[in-house]
Amino acid sequence: MRHGPPSLNSSGWRFSLFTLLYLYQGIVAGFALTALANHFAAAGVSTADVGRHLAIVGLPWVLQPLLWGPVIDRETPYRMGPRRHWLVLALACAQACLAGLLLLGATPSLTAVSAVLFLHSLAASLADTATDRMIAGTVPADELGRTSAGTRAGFVIGSAAGTAIFAWLLAAQGLPAAAGLLLALTTPLALMPVLVREAPDDRLLSLHGATAARPSGRGLMAETVAFARGLLTAFRSRDAAILLAMCFAIDFGLALFQVPFAVALVQVHGWDASDLSRLQAGLALLGGTLGAAGLGAAVDRIGPRRALRGLLVACALAFGAAGLLIGAGLEASAGPIILGLASVVPALLYVALLPTVLLASRAGRASATQFQVYMAAMNLGDVAGSALAGALAALTAPALVALGVAAVFLVCTCAAPAPGQRPDPVSR
Repeated sequence: MRHGPPSLNSSGWRFSLFTLLYLYQGIVAGFALTALANHFAAAGVSTADVGRHLAIVGLPWVLQPLLWGPVIDRETPYRMGPRRHWLVLALACAQACLAGLLLLGATPSLTAVSAVLFLHSLAASLADTATDRMIAGTVPADELGRTSAGTRAGFVIGSAAGTAIFAWLLAAQGLPAAAGLLLALTTPLALMPVLVREAPDDRLLSLHGATAARPSGRGLMAETVAFARGLLTAFRSRDAAILLAMCFAIDFGLALFQVPFAVALVQVHGWDASDLSRLQAGLALLGGTLGAAGLGAAVDRIGPRRALRGLLVACALAFGAAGLLIGAGLEASAGPIILGLASVVPALLYVALLPTVLLASRAGRASATQFQVYMAAMNLGDVAGSALAGALAALTAPALVALGVAAVFLVCTCAAPAPGQRPDPVSR
């Protein structure tokens, strides 16, 4: 029996490709957002500068819907596939940007590193948009929990490995060696979309442009207006507005606490930056592998909305406990416990949040842009929280910040749509 070339028609290839693409994202994130941030914090860079670095690298992910959503939603019939064409091109550009880190020398400024990683984020956000649109268009509803768990596990394994490896390598060998290894680890993953076709009859590689254009009775302006109108319509409902606000609030609250707490552990309490990075990596690995695998199956069984509400309550309890520990003067000695409360439970939250967002984004021709608006709200929350974390830390005790984040999760729990409210079915 002839099965044909690897393609997204196969459940196994779908799961493998999407998991590996998120593994790629995780490795880069572990390097850029954790190991590198801790490395510069140990070198005396201020909380405000570290937060600015995180905001710069995260900015393209905030602009993702405006930059790339309409590009992917047009579904131009390229011979490599309408989304795979952009995925392969974006990853090639992303790898070229990572190679640019090798040109910065042994002791570059954080500003120069941030600028190069900003360019990488531009390309990687296009690849992510294409990936998410492929997930939304090919994964059945009863596989979304497992797929979300797989992508989450891929991301956190990559992030944990990237954090642990590059924390050691940055301290021992410096940025050039770390950048070289980053390029070596991510290039095989970036080549995976070349091997797995979007559809079995797609070209493996094609330098040609689109095939014959789809007939349309409307001009470009009319199509653009219709696209924008459909996108606005998708966010007029109460549930969509609540979900959008939740996506922003969750990552905003997490960044407000996590950024200054990590910097304080290094600069105030004398933690070694490499040890902190390894602990963060281990905690992320715990939540994103064993936890995500078990939760993914539960999400498919009980539904993402019920799981989401339960995890929002768990996050509120976790940050409440963290605030009490800090308020009791145990910030340094109970640091590992506080980090666990502030990272493991929120990591599990995303396994239920992403299927909820995917199901809310499937209807209409603007589904990729709609999904990326939700993702951009999360990234905007992370960027805004990172940018404001330093100023808030100077004005507010960390215990109050943790309790404030707990309150944010409680509000999200109360506002979240009830488990019985399900999105309208989408024909496949």
